[in-house]
Amino acid sequence: MVPLSVSQIEGATLTAWPALRQAHDGLWLWRYARGYTKRANSIQCLDFGDGAYAELRLMRLAELSRRHAISPVFRVTPLTAPEILEVLDGLLWEEFEPSLVMAMEMPDEDFPVDFQARYFEPTDPVWIKAQAHMSGYDQQTLDTLTDILGNISCEARGVLVYHKAGLPVAAALASVSSGIGIYLNVVTHPSARGMGYGRAVMGAALNWVRSMGATHSAIQVLAENSTALNLYTSLGFGEVYPYVYRRAPDWSRG
Repeated sequence: MVPLSVSQIEGATLTAWPALRQAHDGLWLWRYARGYTKRANSIQCLDFGDGAYAELRLMRLAELSRRHAISPVFRVTPLTAPEILEVLDGLLWEEFEPSLVMAMEMPDEDFPVDFQARYFEPTDPVWIKAQAHMSGYDQQTLDTLTDILGNISCEARGVLVYHKAGLPVAAALASVSSGIGIYLNVVTHPSARGMGYGRAVMGAALNWVRSMGATHSAIQVLAENSTALNLYTSLGFGEVYPYVYRRAPDWSRG
């Protein structure tokens, strides 16, 4: 089977996690979602060859971020044109939260799931409330999450895994875009970590995307999150490429 390209993974992830507003400048993309998640509130370049007038375009989109009361952030991937990197370096935009994209071919059999798992439409209040509670979201963040979920245009399911007492203790969002399973908002309740619930919710999510015909899966993870890296590696994921966020020097006043 042919491996996934960076463009395929990036495109699938953009569909799986939509912004509330976006703007295009050639093959640059500006995204806004009231500040909730960096991937939905950043600028990125979708083609390595689109680096013309990089400083002018960066300043224009950074100002757009400021007008929407979010800090200007650029998401640097292997698709980022070299001219953009030169401008970011020259303007002293600092790097933060280095991350990895991991991917895998889907296996021929389902993953074992040792706990009860249930699937929900992504807009189902039961799933949203459980996911938000495990993540410690306030009402504003919960409202933004709800709006983002309502904008998903591909097949998607919220997944919950339950403790034997009947309480949800792990959650994930699984989507299928262009035959690729994408996984977001994977969380285990703090009191239930280290007990296998994270593996169970990922297994259930993988099984659902497999049932939907996905041939590959991809997931984003912080490079320093060794627990998540170990889990995903044990499930069959391997590193495909790194990415990093960069923010303007005045980000704290943004």
